This record gives sequence, structure tokens and C-alpha cells, in this order.
Amino acid sequence: MEIVQTAFFQVDLRGMSGAKRKSAPTLFRMPLRRSTVRGREFGDAMRALLRAADLTNRAAAELLGWQEAKVSELVNGKEGVSDVDLAKLLGLLRTPPAECDHLMALHHDAHIRDWLQPTGSGAPNRTLREHEKIASDITGWSMNVVHGLLQVPDYTWHLGLAKPLDEPEARVLVENRVVRQTAVLDGSRAVKIFMHEQALRLPVGDAGVMGEQLHHLLRLSVRPYLTIRLIPTAFGPHAGLAGDFDRLKFKKIPEIVYVESEGANVFLEDQASVDRYETVLKSLDRTALDEVETRKLITSIIGEEARGDQVAEEQLQR
Repeated sequence: MEIVQTAFFQVDLRGMSGAKRKSAPTLFRMPLRRSTVRGREFGDAMRALLRAADLTNRAAAELLGWQEAKVSELVNGKEGVSDVDLAKLLGLLRTPPAECDHLMALHHDAHIRDWLQPTGSGAPNRTLREHEKIASDITGWSMNVVHGLLQVPDYTWHLGLAKPLDEPEARVLVENRVVRQTAVLDGSRAVKIFMHEQALRLPVGDAGVMGEQLHHLLRLSVRPYLTIRLIPTAFGPHAGLAGDFDRLKFKKIPEIVYVESEGANVFLEDQASVDRYETVLKSLDRTALDEVETRKLITSIIGEEARGDQVAEEQLQR
């Protein structure tokens, strides 16, 4: 059987004359639209609004006097759908003004790859959460502090105050980070975290906070779906010097890279950029201690911290 795959169905070319065979793909093929971070967020949000309104695509179409296919095209972010039609659907779904503005902007740019997002103080990154939820594999690199997925609340709290955030913002940061950790570290995906040794030695909070954080890393390190590996300081310069990032892989869509900074977060989708970060991860994989050696180093740092506390206490008693 000779088959041409189109966006919506297959065309069987058997038995067609030469002229018909030549023209069949042109007659039947619809252009395939590349999945993007923006497009997925738009579609997920539209489906969530329909669920919240307890409406199917067909029910929404009937209320608007449309064909069901028109609602499907809107939800899937198909190019060529007018802002007026999108506004009508958002109005039907009683979309809050801020969300309406967000979705209108996403609809315009749904075809654009790579996304730079301004950051808010302690605010959850909606886009990151949605993509972590569907990721099958997450690999992170953190150079100066413990990776966000592995932080205990008190550690996150002191990092927030150091940014500096005010206390209400720091509290929001802690709450959102706990929610993110619970969602990602649920055993349904493979997670690998590379960190530099200095991330474990940088004092955050007091000795009690650091002790809790280091012991937490040891407890996490035995989970079967989670791998923690350290780059020792003695190694010297390494491939991760440019800064922290996360690489997310999926079963049905291309992988992406997430880079977090003070003023903006970036989602990278173009293959050339993703490949560069893949090269960095391969180098870190060759450089890092294995899991057993990593646990030994964490244990050694805990011992050093304990001895340091003991010496300090003895000096105070003199």
C-alpha cells in the first residue's frame, strides 16, 4: 500500500493515474503546524476554560451558532482565526480580563518559537509548571545554590529574603516551590540534577537550615527515579559556567530548555540552541561524580559542618 500522510487523514494512492497521483498530495494535504511552548499554553488554557464552564466544543459551538470545527480550530490555535471570534468564545466562557489579554497575546504569537517572559516576584511560572507536568524526563543544572526541585522550605525562604523579597513575597515563593516539587517528584518521570559542590557549601540561613538541607539531599538521593550528581570543586573549570538551566524531554513533542534569570525567564525551542545545552549536559555527565561518590561527598560536607559547629561551641565556652 502506498500512503501519503496528511495532517488529518491518509490518502491511498493505489490505482490512481500518474496525473492524479501527482496532484493528490496537493489536493488533500493540510499544512502541519509545529507545536510551540506558546501554542501549548494557549490550547491548555482554552481547554481548561471549557471544562470550567462545563462545555464541550460542540456545546460551545451551538451557543455561538458556529460549526463545531470552528471551536476546535480556535482551541488548537489554528492560524487565520480572527480576534473577534476568539473574543466571542472567551466572552462565552466568562474569561477574566487579565486571562483574556494573556490568551489574545498568545493567539497572535502561537507560531513563534522561543519565549522570553518577564518575571514576577515569587510568582509561579505557569508555563514551566504545565510543561514539567507532561515531561517524561527532566535534567537540571545548578551551580551556586541547591536546585529548586531539591530545596527544603527554610532554604528557599532565606534565598527569597536574599533576593531581596519582602516576607509576603518570600512566603509565596516557598509555597509555590513546594507545589512544584510535589508535582515533579511524584515518580512519574525521570529526574536528574547536576550541581556544583559549591552549591552545597554556600551558607544559606544558619547551621540548622544547612544541616536540614544536606540531609534532605541524602534522603532524596535514594529515590529510584531521581539522580543527584555533583561536580567537585577540585575539578576546576567546567561546561556549566554559563549558568543554570533545565532541559525537558517529552514523549510526543520536541524537547525544550528553560533558563531562569533575575529579570526574565527564557524557553528555548530551536534545535540549534537545544543542541548546545545538550552538549553541556554531556560534558557535565562526564565530569560529575557518580551517585555513590556524590552521596559520600554530601556526607563528608555534613561531617565538616558538624565538626565546625563543635569547634565554634567549644571556643564560646572558653
